[in-house]
Amino acid sequence: MTALVVGRLWQAALVLGVMSLAVYALIGFMPGDPIDLMVSSDPDLTPEDAIRLKALHGLDRPVLERWWAWVAHAARGDLGYSRLYAAPVLDVLGPALANTLVLLGTSFVLALSIALPGGTLAAMRPFSWYDRIINFVALAGVSVPVFWFALVLIVVFAVELGVLPAGGTGDIVAGRAAFSRVDFLVLPVATLVFASLGGHLRFMRAAVIEALGQHHIRTAYAKGAGTGRVVLGHALRNAMIPVTTVIALDMGTLVSGALVVETVFAWPGTGKLIYDAIMGNDFNLALAALLMATGVTLLASLLADLAYAWLDPRVTYR
Repeated sequence: MTALVVGRLWQAALVLGVMSLAVYALIGFMPGDPIDLMVSSDPDLTPEDAIRLKALHGLDRPVLERWWAWVAHAARGDLGYSRLYAAPVLDVLGPALANTLVLLGTSFVLALSIALPGGTLAAMRPFSWYDRIINFVALAGVSVPVFWFALVLIVVFAVELGVLPAGGTGDIVAGRAAFSRVDFLVLPVATLVFASLGGHLRFMRAAVIEALGQHHIRTAYAKGAGTGRVVLGHALRNAMIPVTTVIALDMGTLVSGALVVETVFAWPGTGKLIYDAIMGNDFNLALAALLMATGVTLLASLLADLAYAWLDPRVTYR
């Protein structure tokens, strides 16, 4: 197991290196670097000033050389300076990441707490009235547009009833998000739970149905084991293996963020931060935020591999 973790960490470092080079090159090839934008917005700057500023910031060097210089600074904890926010990149990423973890972490846990038992109960009684309700909810969750559902919640609960705020994050204390009022979380969390609930319900239901059809399940029933013991002790552990893969892939959204929901509810998370950084040619901020999302996805994949061995003792890594 130790060899697996060490090997995957080396692979993650390699992937992050290649990803950083690809993102840096793509952003570098975009039309209009920060110096060009500065010159176009200030009529007092001459073309000679632009050449001098590019030489000062190293923008006149080849992309590969500039990327290597960025890697050298990043290895020392210096991710650069954000042009849009006029602050160090780490200072900008911190509050946005905290906002995203609170919003998407809460919705992720609530969605799983509903989907896992709901899909299991639906698989135990296929084609029953309960199963039909679960299928209807799952179909609605994957079919209804997220932005439309978010706007409906705002119109009903914020505009018509006036019981919940339409957006925002609450109080801001000392530059950090302090969520002193939970009601700011209700509408965006409800939107994300509804959007992700359908897929998780369908995956869990299908996995449990497949697990209940295995030969060892029929053997357990033949030996007199009760339904609860068979489902919880035998079927559920096997069913969680494919579901764990889906959950691990969804973990990447905890950092990249739900851009639509963050935009509709004016939630300053990492998803909107990445979008604004790319549209504003903020090279350092966009690169750091994208690499952070990539790192979390790789970490979730490693945790999923470790969970496989815990769920099924037959899974070994040698």
